[in-house]
Formats: sequence, structure tokens, C-alpha cells
Amino acid sequence: MKQLSLPANSPLLSKEFTFGVATASFQIEGGADSRLPCIWDKFCATPGKIADNSNGLVACDHYNNWANDIELIDSLGVDAYRLSISWPRVIKADGSLNPVGVKFYTDILDELARRNIKAFVTLYHWDLPQHLEDKGGWLNRNTAFEYANYVDLISQAFAERVYSYATLNEPFCSSYLGYEIGVHAPGKVGREFGRKAAHHLLLGHGLAMQVLAKNSPNALNGIVLNFTPCYPVSQSEADLKATAFADDYINQWYMRPVMEGKYPDIIAQLPAEQRPDIHPGDMEIIAQPLDYLGVNFYTRLHYQASDDDFYDERPHQGPLTDIGWEIYPQALTELLVSLNEKYTLP
Repeated sequence: MKQLSLPANSPLLSKEFTFGVATASFQIEGGADSRLPCIWDKFCATPGKIADNSNGLVACDHYNNWANDIELIDSLGVDAYRLSISWPRVIKADGSLNPVGVKFYTDILDELARRNIKAFVTLYHWDLPQHLEDKGGWLNRNTAFEYANYVDLISQAFAERVYSYATLNEPFCSSYLGYEIGVHAPGKVGREFGRKAAHHLLLGHGLAMQVLAKNSPNALNGIVLNFTPCYPVSQSEADLKATAFADDYINQWYMRPVMEGKYPDIIAQLPAEQRPDIHPGDMEIIAQPLDYLGVNFYTRLHYQASDDDFYDERPHQGPLTDIGWEIYPQALTELLVSLNEKYTLP
């Protein structure tokens, strides 16, 4: 194995630096017969949605092998494990706790504590209960309040077992990929859906932060956003404006409400049917103080002006990963510098 060397003053060598590994419930657990159906079950069962027709019914069978999996995590010598909670595993259709599902996670959390591994818990990693999607999902404002009820019950059940909570993982993926372009569950397509779903997700985040402040004040509570830095194809005024719009649409749309309680100014340029239905007090709820901001980064994208749209996204440039994303690590540095310049970060 290739050995990596770090500068002597690298923060990664500090004892305070936390190394961890992460998973997501639907992606590893299986045990589908022990929970309610979620939107990804239906999406995977829909012909043509998944290239290889795979699903999450068994996955890695973590549901039955979690003890061995934690042994593997411990063998890596990491400080932390980020896991997500399957909402349909711990909450029944009537909104009450499912004790079998709760015990599955409390057993995991207790074993992590025994091994001195910090538990970073994600409360929503895309697996919305299907019965809530049948009522409109994240297009239905009430889903945000159903989510807050779930967070209230599960955070009480977990007591002091959790080191850190993330309310949402990558709401961009849930709203834009799931409700606007349809490549994620539930597979809806339409610009009239994406911003509305995003608003209710962010409202759910704010409500959950209020719950966590009450139930889990000793935990580090925040949100995890994914950012795709936007670069112009050229320095022309048209390309620069298009790129700025793209950045606001896919990145700042989720960041600015959380940090400043307002959407980017481009909201005024969107047709009325594409704008979210914002109730009085919503933005104040969304902008709850954060203990931390989680930043996920994968790649960058290039944009140029479009004759018939706000922007035109260009294909990835090389070198590429196996899934076709450009390898451009310096974009992470530039992203972090940009966020620090734009916002007062936690």
C-alpha cells in the first residue's frame, strides 16, 4: 500500500483531529421486513429507474451483521462513526415509536460507546416513509412537522448516547434530484416541485434543531450540505452571470436560508409556480443557530450562458472518476475559502 506523508504541522496529525467512517441506513441495512416501506423501495421496484435493478431489501445485511461491522470499524482505529437512522424503521405508521427499531439503534450506539467511538447520527438520509410520500412527501408542508415529531421521539429514546446529530444529509439531493429532475426517489420531475420540496426540508431542519436544542443540548447539532463549486466556461459577462445563478440555485439555495434566514435573490427571477410557499416565521425557524456545518464535496461543474434557460451546465472535464466526475481537489479549498468569506460560519 502506498504510504502518504503529511507536513509536520498538518492539522490531520493533531490529536484533536477526528477521523471517521460513514454509512447510510438504506444503503447498508437490509432488514426491509422489519421496517415500513420507504420511497427508495418503491423507486428501486419501478422498472427503468435502477440500471442493474438492485434494491435495498438486503443490501449489506447490516441489520443482521452490525456487531461484526462495528468490529471492522474499530479495527480501523477511527475516532467516529457516522450512521443514519431509518425513519421508517423507528416510527410506526401512526407516528409512534417502533421499539424493535429503536433497540436496533440503541444496541449499536451502546456498542460504539463501549469501544470509545463517537456516534455521529444523521436523522434523515433520504429514506422517507412511503406512506408520507403517498400524502405528498416533501411537497406537503405537514411532512416537516411529521419529521419534527420523529426527531423528538428518537432523540428522547437515544438520550445521551449521541455525540452529534445532523438533521439532514444533502437536502439538495432529496429536493433537486428527487423532486425536480427525478433521478433519485421519489422520481418526480418538474421545476414546480424542486424549490417547494427544498423549503419543506429546510423547514423540517429548523424544527428539528429546535427539538434537539431541547432534548439533546449536550450534542453537537447541525446539518450536512453538499456543495458543487461552479466555474464559468469563460470570463464573459454572460457566462459569469449564468455561473452565479447556478451557484445560487444548487448551492446557496440551501446554505443562505440556514445561515441568514433568506433565499438567494434569484428567487425573484423564478416564475411564481416555481417558488416555495413561505409562511410567516418560516425563515426564522430555518435559521436556527448551528453547532457545526457539515460540508460534503465531490467535484466541480462548469457553466455558460444559455439562450433559453438561466444557465447551461457543461460536461465534466478530465481526469474523471469511474462515475464520470472530474477530479479537481483544489475546488474543495476554494469552496471552503468562499464559504468563509460569504458567511459567519459556526
